[in-house]
Amino acid sequence: MQMSIYYQEGDQYLIDKLEREANRRRKSKSAMVLSILEKHFEAERKVGEILRDMGTIEEDQLQRALETQKKDEGKEKLGEIMLEKGYVREVDLDRALQVQEKQTRRGPKPRETSNKGR
Repeated sequence: MQMSIYYQEGDQYLIDKLEREANRRRKSKSAMVLSILEKHFEAERKVGEILRDMGTIEEDQLQRALETQKKDEGKEKLGEIMLEKGYVREVDLDRALQVQEKQTRRGPKPRETSNKGR
């Protein structure tokens, strides 16, 4: 993919900041832009939606996992249910959780208190 960014002179500081951060993280500017876009568009989404949109699970698998979670009264996280049922690989779940700003499925608990998340 190739992308051009058109910006005004007053936005140069953002481009400079992007370049410094890309150098610091040893990433390309394109990778940094994609990370920023992903964070913006995906961070507030539920993990099941992210996995579905990534093409990792099918809608019917998501619905079955949600039904299982509901029967369990939300005691088990959705991601754990999908792993147990073999719907998703651990690496894909971890990727979806990283999109939600969680480091691993064993990492810190989600910020929300409802059944959002896994």
